[in-house]
Amino acid sequence: MTSFFSNLLLGLGVGGVIAALAVGVVVTHRASNVINFAHAAIGTYLALVYYEFRRTGDIVQPFLLPFVPDRFHLLDRPTVVSALIITLIISALVGLITYWLVFRPLRISPPLARIVASLGLMTYLIGVMDVRFPPSGAVGNALDGPLPSGLVEFGGTFIPADRYLLAAGVVGAALLISALSKFTNFGLATRANAENENGATLVGISANRISALNWMLATVLAGAAMILAAPVLNSLDPPTSSLLVVPALGAALLARFSSIGIAAAAGLGIGMLQSEIQAAQSEWDSLKGLGLAEGVPFLLVLLALTLRSDRVMGRGELQMARLPGAPDPTRTLWVTFAIFWLGVLGLFTLESDWRNAIIFSAISGIMALSVIVLTGFVGQISLATFALAGTAGFSMVKVGEELGFGFPLAPLLATIVAVIIGTLAGLPAIRVRGLTLAIASLAAAVAVEQLLFRWDWFTGGIEGSQAEAPSLFGVDLQIRGAGAVFPRKEFGILTLVALLLAMYIVVNLRRSHTGRQWLAVRANERAAEALGISAAREKLSANAVAALLAGIGGTLTAYQNGFVSADSFGSLKSLVLVAMTYLSGIAAPIAALVAGALTEKGLLTVGMDRLNDDASQYQFAVSGLFLMIAAIKFPSGIVGTSSRLARRKQDA
Repeated sequence: MTSFFSNLLLGLGVGGVIAALAVGVVVTHRASNVINFAHAAIGTYLALVYYEFRRTGDIVQPFLLPFVPDRFHLLDRPTVVSALIITLIISALVGLITYWLVFRPLRISPPLARIVASLGLMTYLIGVMDVRFPPSGAVGNALDGPLPSGLVEFGGTFIPADRYLLAAGVVGAALLISALSKFTNFGLATRANAENENGATLVGISANRISALNWMLATVLAGAAMILAAPVLNSLDPPTSSLLVVPALGAALLARFSSIGIAAAAGLGIGMLQSEIQAAQSEWDSLKGLGLAEGVPFLLVLLALTLRSDRVMGRGELQMARLPGAPDPTRTLWVTFAIFWLGVLGLFTLESDWRNAIIFSAISGIMALSVIVLTGFVGQISLATFALAGTAGFSMVKVGEELGFGFPLAPLLATIVAVIIGTLAGLPAIRVRGLTLAIASLAAAVAVEQLLFRWDWFTGGIEGSQAEAPSLFGVDLQIRGAGAVFPRKEFGILTLVALLLAMYIVVNLRRSHTGRQWLAVRANERAAEALGISAAREKLSANAVAALLAGIGGTLTAYQNGFVSADSFGSLKSLVLVAMTYLSGIAAPIAALVAGALTEKGLLTVGMDRLNDDASQYQFAVSGLFLMIAAIKFPSGIVGTSSRLARRKQDA
């Protein structure tokens, strides 16, 4: 019993930061109907600002502006108090700027645009942090937090004091914000704006002012939480710390994005449950290696979402814009065919880095087609593409090991496995949609990543599993080659053929009766049902096709790497993929080619490296910046905007 109790108390540290982030997510959602995927990234940036300021006295600014220094010196000997005060002031300013520049213009945009903007903000901040904070600085050094860390005895258990203080601080902040919401005019105005924005506007409540103040409050809370929790987390690695938003979103979902108290309690509960599971794993050899602590809470969240609808997410909003139109892809196959031959020519004539970029871009294009089918054609926001791709990659290797099957039978069977799992994963879409579905798919992706991809029998452990080199009719199709031969052009041609085949499938489905039914469900689900179209059937069929494409991309990724590991299919990759596909044009199949070229390590990366050796290090940040701009100004993406400008030029 003492061990059980001590494990619960140890979970107060991580639970405290999850709870604080969950409260901030609820605050921003109530204020402006935004599910802020960048919330933990904002907190991580502010915590790095604090620790870098304590170390050097420099303030690191987040804007990528020419001729503007990335940092400026403020104090020679900053203290804990001065650093906290300055960082919290910066936090409030960051919250105000974030709302005013990014999310205020998106008030009447569709949910996908707001999701993409927050993903763009997260991508931008991760890129900025990777460039601005070197490993030798605040990122890599031991973090001495402002809270005391001495051991405190409670019930015969010794626990570091900062765990108690962090949890107590979160509970106090939740009570204060709840009281502010119930007993002040500001809180009443916030609740009115959350429940019915139209009605609040009619009675004279300024939605912009209320939202800006709430964003400032949420950002201050995120910054304070990450500053205090950094010693508990042991590091502030930007990608890892930014993904703390995932359990925070789970806690916010359990609170139905409305109750501050439930969000805080759920966050603390998730952290304590994770601590207990980790302790149980240490005692059971059969459970070691599995990410049960991270995966099980998301299975519970996913189950809760599947058993209820998402009506609680609705609110009286201003007139909403629709998703970008899905044009008839009349010339898409011809363009793809031309690009296929250009790619083949490049494989035979270009240097190895360009050949590798062609391969990366082709595989990423197939993955982008998966997003276009599910989100662009049906309107389902899914963030689990790489989870399905990883399932296919690992299944292919396992089929080869257990049954002795090789290429092409092994990848075919593995893709069928991905289709089955993808179809089952689409079941929540029957009852859940919109923003809730996006979070449900992310919860499913994390559960798959932590439970399935860390199962040693299935994946081969931390080091992953070796993928057998593909060959067909005696032709060696593997990517490996000595010296400048790598990557081999035969494998590059295989990926280009797969891209051409995937595009053929998507274009013909888009122009078929099935494609028209998908678009009908996307436009108006109830109207489609009235016309005799089964929304559930169409959603599941779209999930199956999207999983097929993701499975093809996953098996090719396994062949490309020569092995499969959990790191190859992380949930952050799915977030970036959706965002990059939206930037390219979420509803046009031809946009998949653009998304493939824009992907990290793709054609754009090599081109930037050739122009400037340091240019590619800014690609992540610049991509995030373009995503935010596209969500606000160019919702049709690069392809849609280019087509519209071309039509205007012809009409003129």
